[in-house]
Amino acid sequence: MDIGAGKGYPSAALSNFAPHEFEFRGVKCASMEGLLQSFKFKSPEMQVEICKMVGIKAKQRGKDKKWYRQQTLYWQGIPIKRDSQEYQDMLDEAYNAMAQNGGFRSALLATNKAVLTHSLGKSKINETVLTQSEFCGRLMRLREKMIKGEI
Repeated sequence: MDIGAGKGYPSAALSNFAPHEFEFRGVKCASMEGLLQSFKFKSPEMQVEICKMVGIKAKQRGKDKKWYRQQTLYWQGIPIKRDSQEYQDMLDEAYNAMAQNGGFRSALLATNKAVLTHSLGKSKINETVLTQSEFCGRLMRLREKMIKGEI
């Protein structure tokens, strides 16, 4: 199943553009896209504002940031290398937080055992804040944990 904003349910509801509210480290997020784009900004205040955004609005807000030149992202003013375990752990924490949202949970469980893909995504970590495999792998791991009743 190819995940994407314009692909119908449940695919569109699993897109990072979907409006699923959750809290990440004390910051209210309106969508995963808002949180992911906020990582491109050093300013904690700016991050809070971007976390409130959904979909294409969030994507557009972060599109001109040149984070990839230094391969550095941020949380609360602290630099995090894109290729670090710390960043991977932060992504896990973010998706675990979003997994508390009922709408997201329902959409993920509605995929049953389908292999999840993301044809619009990029595959190189130096080009994107979330690769296809990072995204789809996390969704499938979360789904498995939900099915097992672990979360």
